[in-house]
Amino acid sequence: MAVSSHKVGSGGNSLTTFKTFCLILLSFMLVSFLVIALFQFRSQSGDKNNGDVRKIFIDVQLNLQNAEEIVIAKDAYLPKKGDEECTYSTCLDVYKCGQNDDYRITVYIYPYKKYVDESGFPITNLVSREFHEILTTIAESAYFTTDPNKACIFIPSIDMLNQNNLKLKEFAQALGALPHWNDGLNHVLFNMLPGSIPNYNTVLDVNRDKAIMAGGGFSSWTYRRGFDVSIPVYNPLVRDVRLPDKNVSERRRWLVVASQVLIHAQYKQELATLAEEYSDLLVLDRCNSSAAASYNYSRRCNGDQVYDYPHVLQESTFCVVLRGARLGQSALFDAMMAGCIPVIITDSFVLPFSEVLDWKRASLSLYEEEISELMEVLHSITSERVISMRTQLLFFYNSYFASMSKITETTLRIINDRVFPFASKKADEWNMPVAPPHLSPPLFLPRIAPKSHGFTAVVLTYDRVQSLFQVINRVAAAPSLAKVLVVWNNQNKDPPQTSMWPRINKPLKVVQTHANKLSNRFYPYDEIETEAILAIDDDIVMLTADELEFGYAVWREFPDRLVGFPSRLHLKDPVTQQLKYESEWTSDISMVLTGAAFYHKYYSFLYTTSMPGNIKQWVDDHMNCEDIAMNFLIANATGKPAMKVTPRQKFKCPECTNVEISADMSHMVQRSECINRFTQIYGRMPLKTVDFKADPVLYKNTIPDHLKKYKDVGSL
Repeated sequence: MAVSSHKVGSGGNSLTTFKTFCLILLSFMLVSFLVIALFQFRSQSGDKNNGDVRKIFIDVQLNLQNAEEIVIAKDAYLPKKGDEECTYSTCLDVYKCGQNDDYRITVYIYPYKKYVDESGFPITNLVSREFHEILTTIAESAYFTTDPNKACIFIPSIDMLNQNNLKLKEFAQALGALPHWNDGLNHVLFNMLPGSIPNYNTVLDVNRDKAIMAGGGFSSWTYRRGFDVSIPVYNPLVRDVRLPDKNVSERRRWLVVASQVLIHAQYKQELATLAEEYSDLLVLDRCNSSAAASYNYSRRCNGDQVYDYPHVLQESTFCVVLRGARLGQSALFDAMMAGCIPVIITDSFVLPFSEVLDWKRASLSLYEEEISELMEVLHSITSERVISMRTQLLFFYNSYFASMSKITETTLRIINDRVFPFASKKADEWNMPVAPPHLSPPLFLPRIAPKSHGFTAVVLTYDRVQSLFQVINRVAAAPSLAKVLVVWNNQNKDPPQTSMWPRINKPLKVVQTHANKLSNRFYPYDEIETEAILAIDDDIVMLTADELEFGYAVWREFPDRLVGFPSRLHLKDPVTQQLKYESEWTSDISMVLTGAAFYHKYYSFLYTTSMPGNIKQWVDDHMNCEDIAMNFLIANATGKPAMKVTPRQKFKCPECTNVEISADMSHMVQRSECINRFTQIYGRMPLKTVDFKADPVLYKNTIPDHLKKYKDVGSL
């Protein structure tokens, strides 16, 4: 019998060592717990802290009372005159952008400073309400960053909206003193009233190196297309005016009103001549024109008749917008606010946001030499076109012009779309008051896809290696297979060694992802060279080669659709009136699951870069509903239903012994929540319900198998 023994004298030391070990272990566990708790707290309070940072920045850094005084010496660095040759490619460092995964620029605002000359005399004036609103809008936006090292765009907090208030040389030197100026690279300057007596140039006269101008009143000679941003001349004098709502189809008293003051005498004379001939033209001027000091902006006169301004604009269908001393005029802003269709008679004027807005839908343009033809042109416009233009105009105003915040947000979005063109808003999104219900077919998709290219099978997997290999062997039996792409979504485990993978006669590629996200299955990988993609789960081992070939043949005829095998349906609950997800056997379908479905690779691009709202993020956070999201995306783009193929109704996992996941109530509840959430984000229900299923020809006919093209097709 074995007997254990130990030294009696060593007991005390052992006990002390044990206590020390326990104390260290307990301390380690406590520290770990605190670290985890702190991490979770910071994650949960991230948005709140972010909001706090913004508020602190606005309250402290954008407060002139806290501003540091900066002395600008007479011989301080003077930036060069604005580079007229600047383009997006030559004067914007895009490598500073892309600091996040959201395809969004980051914008840094310089804190307020008080710039003074060597005598202590102020160089910069008090900040205008409009410029402060620009800065606070940026600080409250998703673009804002407090870290200049992570910034793509820099905004100087020097108010240059009105050149009348600027000391040109000193303001330029103040720009040159900015710590990150770097010849104006990636800096954006806001200006609405450029030029001064006598020339009134159409761009800010301050030396600004390579800075981007967000300017009002550009001419086609000074506007650097694709680099500068043309913005409207905002009118602060009508900020607090509230005009009554008017129906877009309502007939108005005047056909056209010309309400601008201080226009060129020649234009004034030509309008007066037209007014003598046409009674539906109202020409207005300032009241008591001899008493300039008593000029009241809210009044306009025609002889002795006094009209409230801008209210009178609502009584006219069209409003004339002529050049004044400056090319850009606030009359355009006033007309838009009143829903009065602007008639632009200003040669070479670059309309606000014309890079993205189709002004032909909301305005008319005449050359200055054609002013005598004004009434003939306007009398030829149909009432239907008037309603359409007025609707479009009000959409433009409410979406992009109504406030300094709207103007700022639109400016940043235009710059953002230049930096990330693949994630940019489409032309219809910018210009359509109501989004089009569908594109059919979307963009370039052909009516019938070529057969020669075949399809790429994209298999998303985590660690089910055995069933994954079975799926690969199954798919490899399909003659039209071009390549197998395995998306390895497990960051804690490496994929099997090369020698362990199935030997197939088609290329097999494995892509390892950086994070376990469901959206990885729909990423537009460079390895996908075919137009057709077969998305398939790593446990769908029951599909035959004939079923895959038939599904691919159906997709070739309908390449803009989602064509798949397992189908599902959405219904409205009669009790709750909410939409719900239904997985029971039915003839009606509105979705096919991407566990086994063909689709065009264009939709992978859309899913990754253009998914509306926060759907993509929500799917990745909840690890569910990526297939529903893809169904919504394609149905919304095409206005067409998904297509189910082959008679197979139910898919069963041969290795699963428990109840199917689709039957689990919590799973069903979450997928119902997905449908309701996605519908709310899209603003409508894009899914189409159909009673349709594509079967092979002669499938049910009792004829010899050798006469059938697809012999091995599963039963119901």
